[in-house]
Amino acid sequence: MRPDDHSEYRGAGDAVPGTSSVHEAHSGDSQQQSVSTTFRPGTGRTIKISASIFVAVLLVAFLVVHFLRSSDSSELARGSTAAASVKARVDVITVSASPATRPLTLPGETAAWYESTIYARVNGYVAKWSADIGDHVQQGQTLALIETPELDADLNAGRAELNAAQAQVKVREAEAEFAKTTNDRWRDSPKGVVSEQEREAKRADFDSAAAKLNAARAQVALDQARVERFTALARFKQVTAPFDGTITERRIDIGNLVTAGSTAGNTPLYRISQDNPMRVFVDVPQSAAGDLMKAGGPVEVRASNLADRTFSGKIARTAKAINPQARTLRVEVDIPNPDRVLVPGMYVNVSFQLQTDNLLQVPAAALVFRSSGPHVAVVDDSGRVSFRKITIARDDGNLLELGSGVSPGEKVALNISSQISEGEVVAVNQSPSTPTSATALKTR
Repeated sequence: MRPDDHSEYRGAGDAVPGTSSVHEAHSGDSQQQSVSTTFRPGTGRTIKISASIFVAVLLVAFLVVHFLRSSDSSELARGSTAAASVKARVDVITVSASPATRPLTLPGETAAWYESTIYARVNGYVAKWSADIGDHVQQGQTLALIETPELDADLNAGRAELNAAQAQVKVREAEAEFAKTTNDRWRDSPKGVVSEQEREAKRADFDSAAAKLNAARAQVALDQARVERFTALARFKQVTAPFDGTITERRIDIGNLVTAGSTAGNTPLYRISQDNPMRVFVDVPQSAAGDLMKAGGPVEVRASNLADRTFSGKIARTAKAINPQARTLRVEVDIPNPDRVLVPGMYVNVSFQLQTDNLLQVPAAALVFRSSGPHVAVVDDSGRVSFRKITIARDDGNLLELGSGVSPGEKVALNISSQISEGEVVAVNQSPSTPTSATALKTR
């Protein structure tokens, strides 16, 4: 029986089996207090339809997801196949011979032609100074004046002693003259008039007077030398410039006590430098030292703070020896500096022109390091890659000069990927010619 049929049966007033005792106990209100167990019409059918719709939605969602996943997998497979079929692209450059000369730019440092530290030569105190830092002075120009009371007293005492010694010479000369005349008289006297003993005594007096005169004259010479020494020292009361130059340091002021000498405890008075012409010192690597060993080669010097100026000079001298610590050759370049725009201690770039051996050159980016040594990747006309072992004749940083391994006109790859193997075919991008500018050759 359906639920609705049962409901109709109960609604007709017939008792349901097993419920008679209930109706008897509650005769008045049994219909009002009984729990309803009826369903709405069509409830089972609605549940079946909803379940069918839910299953259909799940089925459609499953089919959509399966289709999307299949589409993505197919697209990925097609992309992988297309990527696998595309050739790797590499940049190549044609191997060429190096030019007859090549520039080499190295860092250098300017230095003064002459540079001197001026110390006091006498003890005293600074009474006056007339030159300050940055002043251009001439040779012999007075820079400062030192008061020397002790030296002045010694000089006056020496002059007094010299005068006394000179007066003593006068006395000794008179005594020697008197002894000479006396000796002459006693020597020429007839025999028997004077005794031989008296004659010999006068002779001894004459010799003694002559010796005293010589001693007095020697004392005069000694006192004269002492006076000249004090006089020479007195000249150093005026501190003068040893050459034409520029004052780069002043370390004195009025009243400063100064001590003669250049020992560690003494303070220098001035530092002076001559900056025309100017020296430039460069440390050349051992690989290029042989080309710059001789003097006279042309050189160009540039400073970063003087971008619009180029200074021309020549190699003046070299150390002709390699520094065992740095493995470099010290090279000195002399350049004129009439307007004094270059000052000592500046950092400059020095460009040399080196002779080459007509070797083949490639960029350093073409170098490939393998377990057996340096290689380059040569790409033939069909795009096939082959690795060649090379020998490096000269390494200038950005450029390599090769002694063997490649031939003129061959193409080598730049910065080739480690994923590319021997015999692989690649697509070629032709790069510009090998750089030969001074910028490319600047050492790292």
